[in-house]
Amino acid sequence: MPNLENLKKQAKLILRWHRERYYPVAALIREHLPRFLNMSDAEILAASFKLSDAQEMVAREHGFDRWQALNARLQDARLKVNSSPSKATIVGVEPQLFVTDIRRSCGFFCEKLGFRLVFSYGKPPYYAQVARDAARLNLRWVGQAVIESTIRAREELLSASITVATAEEIKLLFLEFQSAGVTFRQKLKKQPWGARNFIVTDPDGNLLLFGGPAN
Repeated sequence: MPNLENLKKQAKLILRWHRERYYPVAALIREHLPRFLNMSDAEILAASFKLSDAQEMVAREHGFDRWQALNARLQDARLKVNSSPSKATIVGVEPQLFVTDIRRSCGFFCEKLGFRLVFSYGKPPYYAQVARDAARLNLRWVGQAVIESTIRAREELLSASITVATAEEIKLLFLEFQSAGVTFRQKLKKQPWGARNFIVTDPDGNLLLFGGPAN
């Protein structure tokens, strides 16, 4: 469970980013606050945005409609915590893929792998994020390949590992990608340790592992 004080700081940071016209925050605001859904980045940054808006945004990121509901849940959880020291909890990770064409990569992830575009920046674009369910991938433009292709293939250097909850879901995902004409580095197989997985190759040769449990 997140710390309330940290969430308050996060809301204040979002508010400061909006006041400073920090463009990446516009996409986050649009994603989490429905009233900004049909507004451009410039319109969002020019619109009225208060601390209460930033707090609502933080609440929605954690599955609550209102800041007050999140606050109440945290207060209730705090009463149940024993006296042992607290520790940080990592709630997500966002692998960064190096690509030579942002538009091409976004098209691949959205049209072939069922992701959606969260944001894209630059003209031409140099940075973007795509997401599917809880998985988020950051796409970073580079002028040339970062890893030599023969080394990547020989050593099977993965760029990201993405998991599903059940063995049935990994089968469904493989069939979905297969129907979309995706190129596989490794088709669906059961590994000696029990997991089932397959590996997809993106347009830049990045290897993406999709895995699930045996049963």
